[in-house]
Amino acid sequence: MSVLDDFWSATSAEQKQGFVERQDRILCLLCGQEAEQGVMYPVEGLFYDARRYMRHHIEQEHGSVFMHLSHLDKKLTGLSEHQITLLRLFYQGLSDSEVQKQTGIGSTSTIRNHRFVLKEKERQAKVFLVMMELLKERDQQADARPSLSGREGSRKSTAVLEERKAILAKYLPDQSNGPLTRLPRKQKEKKLVLEEIAKRFDPERLYTEPEVNEILQAVYEDYVTVRRYLVDFGLLDREADGSSYWLHQTREQEEGDGEMDRRQVLKMQYKETKPQAGVYQIKNVKNGKVLILSSPNLKTMNGKKFMLQQGTFPNPVLQKDLEEWGPEAFEFEVLEVLEEENESDALEKLEEKWLDKMKPYHERGYNQEKRK
Repeated sequence: MSVLDDFWSATSAEQKQGFVERQDRILCLLCGQEAEQGVMYPVEGLFYDARRYMRHHIEQEHGSVFMHLSHLDKKLTGLSEHQITLLRLFYQGLSDSEVQKQTGIGSTSTIRNHRFVLKEKERQAKVFLVMMELLKERDQQADARPSLSGREGSRKSTAVLEERKAILAKYLPDQSNGPLTRLPRKQKEKKLVLEEIAKRFDPERLYTEPEVNEILQAVYEDYVTVRRYLVDFGLLDREADGSSYWLHQTREQEEGDGEMDRRQVLKMQYKETKPQAGVYQIKNVKNGKVLILSSPNLKTMNGKKFMLQQGTFPNPVLQKDLEEWGPEAFEFEVLEVLEEENESDALEKLEEKWLDKMKPYHERGYNQEKRK
């Protein structure tokens, strides 16, 4: 689902109504449907003018402008699926208690906190729009009076961008999608590389230390050092005991009006979406061999998938087959989700159960048999 290029150049009022009026026609900004000015359109025994017909079209084809926009890709909205779901329910006019009952999320106060997060995003968006407008005005003024200093500034800016590009190409050839070749020694280069690595963390998530390690293992062999540098350079924040980590924000949240700070909101969201622990397998569909693994958070399988795609899987036997058949020869499958609350011993026992059942050793798999 998308919107037309005209949508981005339309005014806020035109975007909200979903169409723009031209001299001889009306254009739907959501799909491109047109209605000719001065023509009467038959609709269920009635005749609508072009403007009323376009409103009818948007209601019938798109539900509403709001509903159409709420189904756009996250790259366009900047919102998570969780936030979109809540916005749709709020748009229906449901109260906090009704939303809580329908979603099963936390309590009524939890829904109020989610409303706060969305209002905070609205304030941030307004600030950003003002800054962009001021930037445009400044650019227009600069274009109106070209000068030598302006050209020099442009050259310096280009030089900075080129230098940044060269540094990232040296240490992170695939930038935000690939492994780190080595840690830079120079502080300037190190900070730039760490800023790029930090982009792999979701700003709306709270991470446990194992989850941070899982992400960074796909970046660099000495992931502990990278994790420490991310904290030292102020890119990741963490609790004093290391129990949780989150992406640092440079602008501190204002206090007052009974609003919770960002860390409290993240903690609450994390508790509501507690990760599932369990056992999974990586299967080579070419020869049937499997690797049995367990994880306190099954979502971290994505980190292992990333290693496969990069050809850097930390299992020498599997790595050899990876080089022969490629990552497309391997499939991931969750074998069992841990139901117990106390995961420490239970997860280890669950893994042992599947190791005994599958016996993924030697010609049957990639696990190393434990000595008894």
